[in-house]
Amino acid sequence: MAIDTSYRSNAPELMDDFQMEGEILRDALDKIASINQLLGGNKVTLDGVKTLLKGKPQTEVIRITDIGCGNGDMLRALADYASANGLNFILKGIDANKFTIEHAESLSKNYANISYQCSDIFDGTLRDETNDILLCTLTLHHFKDDEIIKLLTDFIASARLGIVINDLERSALAYRLFKALCFVFRLNDMSREDGLVSILRGFKKADLQKYTKILNLKHSSIKWKWAFRYQWIIKTI
Repeated sequence: MAIDTSYRSNAPELMDDFQMEGEILRDALDKIASINQLLGGNKVTLDGVKTLLKGKPQTEVIRITDIGCGNGDMLRALADYASANGLNFILKGIDANKFTIEHAESLSKNYANISYQCSDIFDGTLRDETNDILLCTLTLHHFKDDEIIKLLTDFIASARLGIVINDLERSALAYRLFKALCFVFRLNDMSREDGLVSILRGFKKADLQKYTKILNLKHSSIKWKWAFRYQWIIKTI
């Protein structure tokens, strides 16, 4: 059956219910993190952070906030990178689901430089905080175009150095390959269905270019990365 990827889907994902909790959600969060790590997704985000830090003193304190942080896997990867390279990162994860935040906290209890906050990013929280870098990994596709423009406007105002967005390419091939991954990783029904919807809610390069034009961004780069995702780096300095 043909898969139409001409336009972004508006179909909801089960994970969009911020009241969801329990073992099914915990399993989904951990499987998403495992797949993202295996397919090189963490590296895409880390490379973006490295790009924004070029020329910065190694001793400078860098505040990084991960929007839609899930189980905190990306923050722990950044903390490990900072520890191995003598960098001073202060890391924070924001997610709207309280259960998700509590799970991330339990997995990050040995990381003194990681904190978490349960909040709705549309409530203006970011405008009152100081951030050097904002991360948005596999989160932007959850929002509609008008919401994305509003969010990115707030991100740009909040991030001193820039923003790293790492999200899915809307692709029929990616959709079919994800179906195969479902068997390999034994994904539960929620992970499988949400994963397929996520791909259909993902982006073509033209979508990201459209947002770039609407926001009148002067310093940004959009690159396709394996596996079927885009790295979008926005410099705000």
